[in-house]
Amino acid sequence: MRRVAIIGGGAIGSAIAYFLGADPAGEAFDITVVERDFSYRQASSALSASSIRQQFSTAINIEMSLYGIDFFRTLGETLRVGDDVPDIGLVEPGYLYLASAAGVDVLRENHAMQKAHAVDVALLTPDELKARFPWLSTEGIALASLGLSGEGWYDGYSLLQAFRKKAASQGARYVQAHAMGLCRKSRSVTGVQLDHGETIDADIVVNAAGAWAAKVAEWAGIDLPVRGRRRSVFSFSCPETLPGCPLVIDTSGIWLRPEGRQFICGFAPPEDQDPDDAPLEVDHEAFDSFIWPTLAERIPAFEAVRMTGAWAGYYEMNLFDHNAILGLHPDCDNLYFANGFSGHGLQQCPAVGRGIAELIRFGDYRSLDLSPLSFARILENRPLIEKNII
Repeated sequence: MRRVAIIGGGAIGSAIAYFLGADPAGEAFDITVVERDFSYRQASSALSASSIRQQFSTAINIEMSLYGIDFFRTLGETLRVGDDVPDIGLVEPGYLYLASAAGVDVLRENHAMQKAHAVDVALLTPDELKARFPWLSTEGIALASLGLSGEGWYDGYSLLQAFRKKAASQGARYVQAHAMGLCRKSRSVTGVQLDHGETIDADIVVNAAGAWAAKVAEWAGIDLPVRGRRRSVFSFSCPETLPGCPLVIDTSGIWLRPEGRQFICGFAPPEDQDPDDAPLEVDHEAFDSFIWPTLAERIPAFEAVRMTGAWAGYYEMNLFDHNAILGLHPDCDNLYFANGFSGHGLQQCPAVGRGIAELIRFGDYRSLDLSPLSFARILENRPLIEKNII
């Protein structure tokens, strides 16, 4: 029985643990998941805005999310443990991308790619947009793209816990500890060193350490271009309702969506104001000076909002091309990477969990070929450009 040590027990690590243990007729693995904090207080999985979309510009990201939405729709039965049937509260009101005249060509190109992969999406003119969403100002909008199904949001913490509980029910062992180093012998990693002195012996090690993944790679002498980038999320209430409100991505880069009877929103700061591994402190000034005034122009009802809360979490940002880095590095035969999702980790965790489990079990991908996301593109300087980064 091969011993697998997974560093990181968030949604990605727990999904890999689940899929490795999900085939009773296949090879059995002795799985240990090392998670530094069972409360997941700073985990991206728990602090995410927890959304899923098909409106990407690359085929691999579309295909991963198409699998993801199918998995989420039947998750209750798939991940049930006895009488405990998890519910992640999935809703599918869609994503709405707004484009100015300068963004029309890209939106049309993306639309063609999405339709070629059977994504249920429609382009809307300003008049069509106004008719469907009368609460939205179309000032400065030349075209919009709306997901008609398969896009929405859910409870990310519930998703994480569902994967974790199912993996544990299948025999995966969760250890609360800080990984402090890797034992490496020639081209292989033989164990994971923990902060309390124990070493977990392993035949296979998986780096699923999220925003801290570069440090794990460094222990093996590998340069991983992943850094933690802080993102603030703000919640607010509004006296008016917005019937049929999807997740809206404004031309300014601000996104917003309903959250129960309230709303949440956020944005990506300019590159020169987006340092690596910043403290998880909310950027309140950004809401007052930029987000609120901009949203009030787009949605006049938001002139009367009241902020009700805020939090900050990390994107595990791939600085090379903002896409996942999956699989082996050519310098190490048994250290698998599942990192750099740049905000897409929760929606891609079903496809990644299944794919990495297949790679470990069979040596190749069997269901969906994730090789476009391999380390090779980084080493060969072939970025996979995704135009729809939020």
